[in-house]
Amino acid sequence: MRRRRAQDTDVCGVTAAIAVIEGKWKPSLLWLLESGPHRPGELRRLLPGLSEKVLTQALREMETDGLVHREVHDVLPLKTVYSLTPFGRELSEALGPLSDWGHRRLETLTGASLSATSPP
Repeated sequence: MRRRRAQDTDVCGVTAAIAVIEGKWKPSLLWLLESGPHRPGELRRLLPGLSEKVLTQALREMETDGLVHREVHDVLPLKTVYSLTPFGRELSEALGPLSDWGHRRLETLTGASLSATSPP
């Protein structure tokens, strides 16, 4: 049901953007792929707790949504490499200010929790 939202053209722009990055792992995958192409095994090692099944599903959805490019090299064993498309890189850049806001929020929360636990 969620995947349908990623193809729905009758939604606001924010909803359309969130639909292609929603989920536990997609923002992290997008962030890792910003630094350059990665093989699936590298991505799994960099994201402990991410199963091969969920990684494959997330990368396929991101490929369908035009965010990542999958390149298979014709060698034995097969070598698959994922990289951001220009569209994926554009989304990543657009998320930069949201990331900055998130960091400021975390700093505020950390400051608030420290002052709440500090003796008067």
